[in-house]
Formats: sequence, C-alpha cells, structure tokens
Amino acid sequence: MTMARHTHARLRLVAAVAAAGLMAAACGGDDPESIGSAGGETTAPNTTGTTENQDQPGLERSGRLAPPKSADAAYTYNQQLAPAGAELTVDAEKLDQATRVTFEVNGLLPNRGYAVHVHTDPCGPNGEAAGPHFQKNQNPDSGTHDPAYANPDNEIWLDLRTGEEGEGETTAEVPFTFAERVPASVVVHAQESTATAPGEAGKAGDRIACLTVPFDTL
Repeated sequence: MTMARHTHARLRLVAAVAAAGLMAAACGGDDPESIGSAGGETTAPNTTGTTENQDQPGLERSGRLAPPKSADAAYTYNQQLAPAGAELTVDAEKLDQATRVTFEVNGLLPNRGYAVHVHTDPCGPNGEAAGPHFQKNQNPDSGTHDPAYANPDNEIWLDLRTGEEGEGETTAEVPFTFAERVPASVVVHAQESTATAPGEAGKAGDRIACLTVPFDTL
C-alpha cells in the first residue's frame, strides 16, 4: 500500500509539472518578443506617423468660368482671353509661419502668360468687385504702385504661362499667414506678367477672370 501511494504521488507531481510547462508555453506565445526569439523575425509595432503634415489646414476650390449673369464662383469678363468653360483651381495650405498657394488652369489660351494675384474681396458682376490686391502690410497710399508694398513677398502673385492645351500651374509661398484680414478671390489679368518697376509695381492690366476662394477657412 505504501509503495502504491508513493507511485500515485509521483504521477501527480509529474502531471502537475507538465501542466505548468504547457501553461508557460501558452503564455509565452502571446509575447511578441518571444515569437521573435523563436522564429528569428521580430515584428515591432509601427509608431511612425504616416501623414506628417496631416494637421496642417488646407483648402481647395475650383470652378469653370461663366459670364457674370450665369456665374457662380468663377467669372469671365473677357471670353477672348478667358473662355467660358475654362477651369480655375486654387489649393492653399497654412504652414508654420507661411502660406502656400497653388493655382492651376485648364482651357485658357495656349502658350500665353497671365498675370494673377490674390485679391481682398469676392468676385462679382465686374472685375472691380474683387477689390485691390491683398497685402500683408497695407500701402497707406492705395493710389500709388510702390514696390515696397506691391511685391511678391507682401502680396500673393501667381503669374503663369500656359502650355499647348491652355493648361498651366504655379505655386507661391509667402512669409505670412492670414490673421485679422483675409483675402477672398484670385483674379486673372490681361497682361502676361506683373509689372515690378517703381510707379507701376503690381500693375497687370484688365481683370479678365475671377475665382472666389474661401481663404477664411484656412
């Protein structure tokens, strides 16, 4: 009887040790480091951000040009230079201490330059509705064309030249963001480039097209 009791005790001990080993192995299987040690390959969790600039505010606005009577947000005031149906697109992005604006056109005249600027007011029934060029530091004498104010660092100039199909794209990055005053439109002018000389800086000819842009959402 004594021998039988010892034998049963040893069997129970062996069974308990085996069960403990199985439990340890099962728990170890849930540990990624254990899997890596056993299989020779470690898969670490991905802690790197995949969209570094995801938090930067931005906007996109596009429209097809139409005569003022039927236009919504995209107006043509000269269909010879800015044909109805041509598409204007603006992408704007607020950076840390700067603003980046990209302007794209499709369907304007081919192989031609266009002077383009950001303006203070929304588009309207005529080109003058968009107001003057937006300036970070406003010229106290708005009737003059002083290059100290009318320049591509204090305004947003988007001059471009179209290709064979009337397509074109340009980007401007200015060293400021919008605060109390915010622009509201992008205007296309008749001249092929913006004047920069004293007394005529910022001049670009007639306003031939306009796209209202909600820059206040940046």
